[in-house]
Amino acid sequence: MPILPIITGASTPILRTKTKPVPKITKAILGLVADMAETMVAAKGAGLAAPQVSRTERICIAMIGGKLTPLINPVVTWKSEAIEVAEEGCLSLPEIWLQIPRSVEIIVTFLSPEGKKRELKLEHFDARVVQHEVDHLEGKLIVDYAQSKVTGHHEKPL
Repeated sequence: MPILPIITGASTPILRTKTKPVPKITKAILGLVADMAETMVAAKGAGLAAPQVSRTERICIAMIGGKLTPLINPVVTWKSEAIEVAEEGCLSLPEIWLQIPRSVEIIVTFLSPEGKKRELKLEHFDARVVQHEVDHLEGKLIVDYAQSKVTGHHEKPL
């Protein structure tokens, strides 16, 4: 199981490409999932999406409850209105850390590597990681949030 090269750069086309659903879980797909998991662990990441390793399949790996969890064809089906802003980094954007607003709770549906349809209700960090990885699958990066900042009330500087 090789460690795959991680693609970097906000303007890299593969990172801006919307992924395609996996029609069938094959040995090749399972091999990709295993390689992605090994790559994420080696890079000390909390998640990794297929475009980050030059692939267009709708697959990501996320640390959920401290456990490495592969998500095939993930879809966030519900997001809470409650928002939490926290610092996020990205393996494809080294040295960039931004304050990103995310829903506190989500429900995500996906296929397990065994082909079973799963649904998880996640909150806080687990929800944040999955939202970040699903953004990758849609061609969206954390720098996009910075470019579309919501203007509103700001505290006066001291």
